[in-house]
Amino acid sequence: MMNSQEFDRAMMCRCLELARKALGRTAPNPLVGAVIVKDGQIVGEGYHPAAGQPHAEVFALREAGEKARGATIYVSLEPCNHYGRTPPCSEALVAAGVAKVVVGMVDPNPLVGGGGIARLRAAGIEVVVGVEEEACQKLNEAFVHRILYRRPFGILKYAMTVDGKIAATGGHSAWITSLDARSEVHQLRASCDAIVIGGNTLRLDNPHLTSHQTEAHNPLRVVMSRTLDLPETAFLWETTEAPTLVLTEKGANPKFQEYLSKRGVMVEELVSLTPERAMAYFYDKGFLSVLWECGGILAASAIAQGAVQKILAFIAPKIVGGKIAPTPVGDLGFTTMTEALTLERVTWRVIGTDCLMEGYLPTPPSDLCQKNPG
Repeated sequence: MMNSQEFDRAMMCRCLELARKALGRTAPNPLVGAVIVKDGQIVGEGYHPAAGQPHAEVFALREAGEKARGATIYVSLEPCNHYGRTPPCSEALVAAGVAKVVVGMVDPNPLVGGGGIARLRAAGIEVVVGVEEEACQKLNEAFVHRILYRRPFGILKYAMTVDGKIAATGGHSAWITSLDARSEVHQLRASCDAIVIGGNTLRLDNPHLTSHQTEAHNPLRVVMSRTLDLPETAFLWETTEAPTLVLTEKGANPKFQEYLSKRGVMVEELVSLTPERAMAYFYDKGFLSVLWECGGILAASAIAQGAVQKILAFIAPKIVGGKIAPTPVGDLGFTTMTEALTLERVTWRVIGTDCLMEGYLPTPPSDLCQKNPG
């Protein structure tokens, strides 16, 4: 028999499970799940499916109906207390007559955080905050980052051999990792709003950059190229399965821009094509998370300009050698090991025959930004 704390944690984990059903679809909104319990039984569930749609609490209340009166609702993020595209959930909970609200994490927006909780308590509803908080924060790390820094959350993902190469000397890179690791990448893509590569990756690899899953979300595929010296034939120019955007600079190769437009590829000219400018553009588009699957030169630039917050390194038990074989991150201007960026909150996981290292860059890497101004 579970005690009350174990039961609360189990219900919050169910909230997170529900929230994940909308991975990649809610930007600029967070992922949120809600569960209503009465007399130890779940009587209503819901999750936020997309921006403009009702919030998780509303779906759960609809399912519970009259059973919500006197019940406990579990919700992974503090119920909102302001009018946006939808009315405040705090008012809906008060109107439904719930007796208790268990919240995973407080709203990260300092302007509104705590407002929903205060409204509920003022109505005489018992509120418990911080159940499975770490897991709730992790699920919405991109949303939190967007709120606090006014930029999408950047993830640099790469696969490398155990001797640190992302391709052989001749540029050949398929496949470094196992099928299991590649399946993990497909799930990762489904959770992001955009995937970014440079022109060189397009020319060398001709990638699909899709989630390879039926019914799963396919992110916007983005190619950054100053010159638009790109091949006319590429999988990314086939836009029936997933949309493609090419970011370039003003006046670059108008003839090729016209060709891309005819193929259904979006083209956007930026004043200056840099990772920082690209992330500002993605922020304006409402994106939460951007996955960088680029080569070493663009990766170094993205790190230097603060466009990357998390590193996902898939390490395969292979040795390819080669003095000039490409590595995951190009020149950052460092000459001593003491200048190296030390990742934080590092975890390791074995996936098939490979190993996945996940770690976060120090925030903000201000000394690096000054060394390599964008």
